[in-house]
Amino acid sequence: MSSSTPAFEPLRITVVDSEACHFCEDAHRALATLAASYPLAVDTLAVRSEAGQGLMARHRAPMSPLVLLDGTFFSSGRLPRRKLEKLLKSRYGDAPSTASAARAANHG
Repeated sequence: MSSSTPAFEPLRITVVDSEACHFCEDAHRALATLAASYPLAVDTLAVRSEAGQGLMARHRAPMSPLVLLDGTFFSSGRLPRRKLEKLLKSRYGDAPSTASAARAANHG
């Protein structure tokens, strides 16, 4: 077995959001739900911050939220949940916390 297990390292998600943005609020809710099942590390930057403006320009994002996965462009605007869930399932398999809970229930 390999000494590193990248499949269980948290997926680093960067969200560049703006005030009063319903797509941003929706993205944060979706990510919070997914974080209950998958190892996610979510960082949030304000679009008005220097770092946020830099990322928006670098990735040519037309609207917020800009979502990066491990530093790579994933989406801009409404978060494509099914696409993200598919990616998470391919990276981690079944939701790790769900599988752990099932194993614990079977051994309890």
